Amino acid sequence: MRVRTSAVTISLLLAAVTACGSDDGDPDEKSAAAKPSTKQVDCTDEYLSQKEWMDHCAEESSGTGGDGTAGLAKTLKLGEPAETIGDEGAGVLQITPDTVVYVKEGGGEKSANGVFAVATMKVKAMTGAPAAQSAPITGDGWKWIAPDGEAIGFDSGNSTNVTLDKYSSGGEVQPGTYEWGSEVFDLTAAQAKGGTLLYTDGEGTAYRWKMPVTDTGPNVAEVKKQLAD
Repeated sequence: MRVRTSAVTISLLLAAVTACGSDDGDPDEKSAAAKPSTKQVDCTDEYLSQKEWMDHCAEESSGTGGDGTAGLAKTLKLGEPAETIGDEGAGVLQITPDTVVYVKEGGGEKSANGVFAVATMKVKAMTGAPAAQSAPITGDGWKWIAPDGEAIGFDSGNSTNVTLDKYSSGGEVQPGTYEWGSEVFDLTAAQAKGGTLLYTDGEGTAYRWKMPVTDTGPNVAEVKKQLAD
């Protein structure tokens, strides 16, 4: 009888342990764990890393919010146009970066950091008023965003010493016309690989184009020829 009682007792204990082991814990905790991450990210934060921006902000639509703060355009591909507000809020420009070339030397100048990234773009006036690109002196205009998030300006290294005759748009673009422009950045090899071209327009709205890691676009041969002259 004692053996039987012990067996029954052991059986009951095992059942209790099994029941405890199958408990999934607090239902609230389980529900919370199942919920996807809702991390709040300030997409206008200039210190936001490239990875965080791509993870949380890349699909935001362009435009400005109701409170007047600037929105962010989604990341575009090379060759995709963006309609932007002109310098100081005047007019509308359609800007289309379409070619990128990487060279160690160009225009008789050698890169101070290792490589020049040369991006060319078509700049077209879209309204009845002339419009100009944002002036770099204001902190807007063009920048290169390295893979680690560092924003590199137009005056990096020896970049300002490199000019291209055809791709030299500056000042106002007149209604019904377009011009060709270019931006040159003096980068390290790491900064050039997987970078993003950033343009901030006259209303503070930012537009980004993901840059290929090799020479790409319809004007590669012409750009290289002008850089070699």
